[in-house]
Order: sequence, then C-alpha cells, then structure tokens
Amino acid sequence: MTAYADFYRQSIDHRDAFWSEQAKLIDWKTQPAQVCDYSNPPFAKWFVGGTTNLCHNAVDRHLKTRADQPALVAISTETDTERSYSYAELHAEVQRMAATLQGLGVKKGDRVLIYMPMIAEAAFAMLACVRIGALHSVVFGGFASGSLASRIEDAEPVAVVSADAGSRGGKVVPYKPLLDEAIALSAHKPAAVLMVNRGLAPMDWQAGRDHDWASLREQHLNASVPCEWVESTHPSYTLYTSGTTGKPKGVQRDTGGYTVALAASMKHIFDAQAGQTYFATSDIGWVVGHSYIIYGPLIAGMTTIMYEGLPTRPDAGVWWSIVEKYKVTHMFSAPTAVRVLKKQDPSWLKKYDVSSLKALWLAGEPLDEPTAQWISDALAVPIIDNYWQTETGWPILTLANGVEQQTTRFGSPGKAMYGYAVKIVDESTGEELTGPNQKGVVGIEGPLPPGCMQTVWRDDARFVNTYWKSIPGRLLYSTFDWGIRDADGYHFILGRTDDVINVAGHRLGTREIEESIASHPNIAEVAVVGVADQLKGQVAMAFAVAKDASGLDSDAARLKLEGEVMKQVDHQLGAVARPSRVYFVNVLPKTRSGKLLRRALQAVAERRDPGDLTTMDDPAALQQVKDLVGD
Repeated sequence: MTAYADFYRQSIDHRDAFWSEQAKLIDWKTQPAQVCDYSNPPFAKWFVGGTTNLCHNAVDRHLKTRADQPALVAISTETDTERSYSYAELHAEVQRMAATLQGLGVKKGDRVLIYMPMIAEAAFAMLACVRIGALHSVVFGGFASGSLASRIEDAEPVAVVSADAGSRGGKVVPYKPLLDEAIALSAHKPAAVLMVNRGLAPMDWQAGRDHDWASLREQHLNASVPCEWVESTHPSYTLYTSGTTGKPKGVQRDTGGYTVALAASMKHIFDAQAGQTYFATSDIGWVVGHSYIIYGPLIAGMTTIMYEGLPTRPDAGVWWSIVEKYKVTHMFSAPTAVRVLKKQDPSWLKKYDVSSLKALWLAGEPLDEPTAQWISDALAVPIIDNYWQTETGWPILTLANGVEQQTTRFGSPGKAMYGYAVKIVDESTGEELTGPNQKGVVGIEGPLPPGCMQTVWRDDARFVNTYWKSIPGRLLYSTFDWGIRDADGYHFILGRTDDVINVAGHRLGTREIEESIASHPNIAEVAVVGVADQLKGQVAMAFAVAKDASGLDSDAARLKLEGEVMKQVDHQLGAVARPSRVYFVNVLPKTRSGKLLRRALQAVAERRDPGDLTTMDDPAALQQVKDLVGD
C-alpha cells in the first residue's frame, strides 16, 4: 500500500500526472486534451476538451455488469414505504423523467429547480437533468417561500420539479403552497411545474403551468433518451449556499472534474467497492446529498439508500435496522444526529447486527470528542470525521483509508486530502504558519482540485472577491474557518472567521436571518449571532431593538413579539433558520464608529469573557444583554 504522505505529495507536485491517472476511473466519450488549464487564476478548468456525461457514469455504464443489482433504495418511515430500484429500473425511470422534462421544453444548458422531499423521484429528476445536459438546482425542502423565491430568481429555471408534500415526525409539510407563493414573489416565472402527487396534501393546480408526473410518466414508459455528451467544463448543477451577505451564492459545479473527483473519493477516501451499500443520512438539498447520496455511490456501482424520516422514529433503532437489513458497508451522517441518538436508550445500538459497517463518516459541523468517543464505543467501528464545504463538493480534510489505513484522532477531521494544497495563514499578514498548533485561517492554494466550484453562478467577480481576496497579499482560497495543524499533520477546526453559523450541519448566513427579522414592522434594528449549543452545535440567537418599545413592558408582551418574529423567519426562510431566542434590548452594542460588536454579543450569550471593549460606545448596552441571557 502507498504511504499516504507520498500519495498526497504526488498530487501537489505532479498535479497533471496525478489527475490524469484519476481520470481513468470514469468513462469519457472524448479524452481530455489538457488536464488543467490554470491560465486565468483563480479560475481552473479541468480535463479540457474531454466530453463525458454524469448520468452515464452513474447509471448507464453499470448496465453491462450489474443491471439487476439494487442501485437506489428509497425508504420512508414517514409513509411506511420502501422501494428498491435496480440499475436497469433506475435507468428506465431516469429516461422517463428526462423525456418528460424535454416534453416540458427543457434543453441543454437550461436550469431545472428541484424542490422535493427525500423520495426516489428527486433522484430521477437530478439524474435526468444531467442526462440531457440541463443544470439542476436543488433547494432544501425545509426552506420556505422567501428563500425559495430568491433561488428561483437567481437560477431562472425553465421548469420546477416538486411534490405535494414532505413529512417530518409524522407531520405533513405541504410544499405546493410554498412553491406557488415563491413563484408569485419571484420576478422570474418558470414556464412549467412538474408535480409528484404523493397523496399527502391537497394541491391547487394552475392550468397550463402545472403538470402531473404520474400521467406524463405513463406517456413515456418506453422512452429512450440518450445521454448528452457535454464538455468537461459544462456546468452540472448549481447549489445555493448562505454567505455573509443576504443574497445566497449559487455554487457552480462542472461535469468532468466533479465526476472524476467523486470517483476518486469513493476509491481513496471511502475505500468503496462496487456492490457494497452506502447510506448517507443527509438530504439532497445539501451538498452531501448530491455527492454521497446520489452521484458518488452510483458512480462507484454501489447501492445507495435514500431515507425520509427521523433517526428516532418509529424508534431510535431505525437506522441500525436499515444497516442490518441492507448490509450497509458505508454510513455517512452528522454529529447532531449522533448527539440525538446519544440521548436515547443505548440498547437500540445492541439490538441490530451492524457488523457489515466498515466505518461511520461524519461531517457538516465540528465533531466533539465526547460524541465521537460515545459512538465509537457503541458501534465498535472506525469513526471518521471529515471537513469540507458546499463549495468544494468533496472532503478537504479527512483520512484517505483507501490509500493507507490511518488512525482517527478524536476532535480532528484529519489530514489534507490529495489535490488540496491546504495552508494555515495569518489573517492579517497572509504569512503561512508552518509550525505545529499555530492558529490561522484555513486556506487553499489554487488551483482548487477537480470537483470544486468553478465560480459563483453568473457572478465571476463575487467568486474572486468573496473567496480569493480576503487574505492580504496573496491569491488564496479562504474557507473562512480558523484552524490549527498538529505536528503529525492532523488539522483541528476552531470555528468561523465570518458571520456564518452552523445549525445541525446547515450553514446559515446571519445576515439573511437579520434581514428577515428586520422586515417585521416593529423591529428597528437586529443582530443575530451563532451561539454554542450542546445538541445542534450552534443555534441562532437574535437581539433586537423595537421601533415602539412602549408596549413591551411585560413578559407576555415580549413573548408575543418574540413569537411573531420567529413565525416571520419561519415563513420567509423556513424552520431551519428560526432563532432559538429573540431578546429585546434598548440599544445594540457598537463601537464608537458604529460597528456592531457581534463577537462581544456572542461571547456574552455563551457566557464567555467578551474581551477588550475599549472601543465600545455604550457599555450599558452589553450589560443589558448580560442581564437578559443570565450569568
């Protein structure tokens, strides 16, 4: 087995030769003429001149050898349904969906927005889009109409694919009213809306625009839709991520680089073999769902499990029963889910045979040592943390056990992955910190490896200015996370440098939540900070100044306004963005030059020392916050 240090070095020092080798893991219609074109930094073009298709690599190429093997297993503990699709059946369903989308006017280069729960049709829609060269933009089903509208407006989809409803904890969540409202709010109006009717919630149909999937599927039962071979640099999808400004950023991903990156990660990071089973408990609305529910496992010829439901319903053993039943070899989840399970009766972990598991991978937010230790003891399999971003599409830091077996270090997501020239740099000077345990910003030297974002959708300037200009004196990609590296090359992530918070693995921009709260008629000013939370990692907490505080003289009145504000965020952005508390203050703590002291607010809310406050305009402002949150 190659030593990982040599493998990594090869990927950095002999970049083109290394990635040329990895490119052999996928099928190309035309071989690339150039491995990497980095003539216009920071924009990297990978496998230039090559033509390929993501759907072909995920589905069609397996038909020769594993047509009858299960490809996708869709399980819902919300509707008590379970359905397995072989590669041949998945191939047929994807073509039906592709023919339907084409019939609704979708062509190569068009965008299709997907707003769906975790059902098989969502996977069909994603694969159908890339099959015909259209770009999908999946929006998490937990987002409300305001968030959805901003994404419709930015992506300008020709068509939207959605469903009548999702379900969570036995409670039906209707999607159609939210979608209708979002389209009404958006300046861009999609020409067609394709609805999957699960029979969970009534729907108002708009004649001429709305179409029923079941009846169109019937028309295309025997459809044959060939793969559209596209340039390697042709975008495969956009996925929106919260930033420090209110407007979400559309992360644009290519086709060839992404397919190669995922194929390589399945081999080198996950040590995955065709015929094994992958169970990622994420959602297709997030990047983990794209890379490791849909594309990665299918590219590797595995069986992938799509799960709709909670980890505790019908009981806390449900995930482990799936592991036993389907002999899951690779499981991927988030620390929050493990912390939820930790609160349940430990006997659930002993009830099922989980011996098929090779490891449990966790990502989305920092994994604390006690949680890692607990699940490690409970499952008796390696627990492998990994750290990455929507922007990168696959892990930046983890352990590449497919190259060399390495030991987990609890609290650390691991080492820099091949292709990523990870640096720890001084935030104010840009100087690289090479000594062990020196704290700095985690940056990546360009070019970013294959699979990472190409640019921000329709906004090259924002891509450069947001990600590449924050480190003084050098063109370096910033992750906006603080980190250290120990003497053995293990990294530790210490939290964000900007105003993005991480709630149960979901990245939320505080600015977006602030804008939503500020639109309430009685809110004059608001600050939202991320506060440490034992269960979710972080929660949003809001501090607001009322326009008219005369009516807020009782606990009941304050609670009423707090409830209104929460309801408003819920409605505009979705429950995921709802603050845990909204506190009303007379004035927000600011510097004399008017800059909001977010760090101090956060420190007080977490009952920490707020540090140097010499520049603060009104010390009483922070005292009021202290009194409200309690010592």
